[in-house]
Amino acid sequence: QVQLVESGGGLVQPGGSLRVSCAASGSIDNTYIMGWYRQAPGKQRELVATITGGGSTNYASSLKGRFTISRDNANNTVYLQMNSLKSEDTADYLCNAERVGPAWYKRMYWGQGTQVTVSS
Repeated sequence: QVQLVESGGGLVQPGGSLRVSCAASGSIDNTYIMGWYRQAPGKQRELVATITGGGSTNYASSLKGRFTISRDNANNTVYLQMNSLKSEDTADYLCNAERVGPAWYKRMYWGQGTQVTVSS
């Protein structure tokens, strides 16, 4: 059974930094693209960043430079380092694992999310 468990969220002041983690268990391996998405109250879920098993990354253009995604394949963990945080970064941050390909090969899983609140 696949599980994605996020941790590390919390309250941080504007301009501060925070690192959130996602521990994957079950059949998740480096064939999966791991990613972070976020959803603020009343808004649609949006992409933050993704990383392949080989380490190729993709970021939302508005976040590139402040956020960094990384991955530890040996421990099946993906991280999101967030710097220079702003109030508009306040959201529930969700971990995602996706395997792309033919229909029989595709898989997608979501974590429960970790809340990040940026406020003074």
